[in-house]
Amino acid sequence: MSDEVTPAVEDLPLIISVDDHIMEPKDLWQTELPPSLRARGPRVETDNVVLEFVGGHYGHRRGDPDGTPCDIWVFDDLEMPTGLLHAPAGLPREQQRNVPAVYEDLRPGTYDRDERLADMTLNHVEAAINYPNIFPRFAGQGFLERSDKELALACLKIYNDWMIDDWCGGTGKGRLIPLTLVPLWDPQLAVDEVKRCADKGSHAIAFTENPFKLGLPSMYTGEWDVLWAACEETDTTVSMHIGSSSSMPTTSDDAPLATSMSLYAQNAQGSLVDWTFSGTLERFKKLKIAYAESQVGWMPFQMERMDSVWREGRGGVGGPVLPSEQARDRVYGCVFDDLHGLKCLHDVGVTQVLFETDYPHSDGTFPHSRKIAHDLFVAAGMNADECYRVLRGNAIEAYGLERFGITE
Repeated sequence: MSDEVTPAVEDLPLIISVDDHIMEPKDLWQTELPPSLRARGPRVETDNVVLEFVGGHYGHRRGDPDGTPCDIWVFDDLEMPTGLLHAPAGLPREQQRNVPAVYEDLRPGTYDRDERLADMTLNHVEAAINYPNIFPRFAGQGFLERSDKELALACLKIYNDWMIDDWCGGTGKGRLIPLTLVPLWDPQLAVDEVKRCADKGSHAIAFTENPFKLGLPSMYTGEWDVLWAACEETDTTVSMHIGSSSSMPTTSDDAPLATSMSLYAQNAQGSLVDWTFSGTLERFKKLKIAYAESQVGWMPFQMERMDSVWREGRGGVGGPVLPSEQARDRVYGCVFDDLHGLKCLHDVGVTQVLFETDYPHSDGTFPHSRKIAHDLFVAAGMNADECYRVLRGNAIEAYGLERFGITE
């Protein structure tokens, strides 16, 4: 990329990870809900379970005599088992399998704040944004899918208050960056929660890659515009994680998990097309959006193709501002093992690539994130400024982290 040499591994700046995950406290809702609602609220039960993955979807069999002990999140008609793949950080790769687990099988840093901070320090990570992990899922679909929306909203607010005040408070303040969930079933309620949480110091929300797949209004309806206006007003960034549409790309009902794992960027591609061709990016010119765990190598071609369709006025889209121009310095992608994406860093946009460690997932790079990043940067020929940009500088701008005391 330049004639300058990539800095030595020990000279790389501390990492800001824009995609880590937190195992929700098992007693959170049983502690915080009014006593009259606790029997109906989220709770954890332990039973013998066998896990499955068929046709792009995870499944399980509870009470199976061939199963092993598993912590199961239960909420109304939901049963969500804990799997080792939810948090295998620190385990050798050959031990990371889709098998049942209880919290005690997992590294304490997956659910204990101070242990997490210690793991971050060990991994040369200064700050991290944490998505949910098991029960609420990556955009809060666990609340969306419940029939009692009044109870669901109460539980969602409990999660957000815990995220902001507890997980990201105390010793975590300035290192653990809060991520708000919104009630996806009602855009106006989502507006209210964005503003409430922004007042408490949270300026990022988790949203779905594709609301239509969740049975919600599509990006083309304009019904989400009130939410984007609130995000602009509060300088709140919209973050979308792979799988946040409750579906993963696959090719057939009998395709293995490896097929979905190899195609995971497809959801982000479709999402970016929707954000652009719906006119949302153009209507909300200050809004920033970010894609988590989808890598970035796909972005230059996707932009090229969208520009071509847009420029020729095909398919009912077009206008004076090309999709690639709409996305500049506003649409972010993140990497953890995308060498191709880093080799075409300037095609993606040197200011638009973020870094993640994906702690504590199987794709995560803990505890070797700095070395893995360095190996990628050397192979891509990146200089010191480009390394800084990807490891932390872009994240500061994407999420306004100066509000958390992170300025450089």
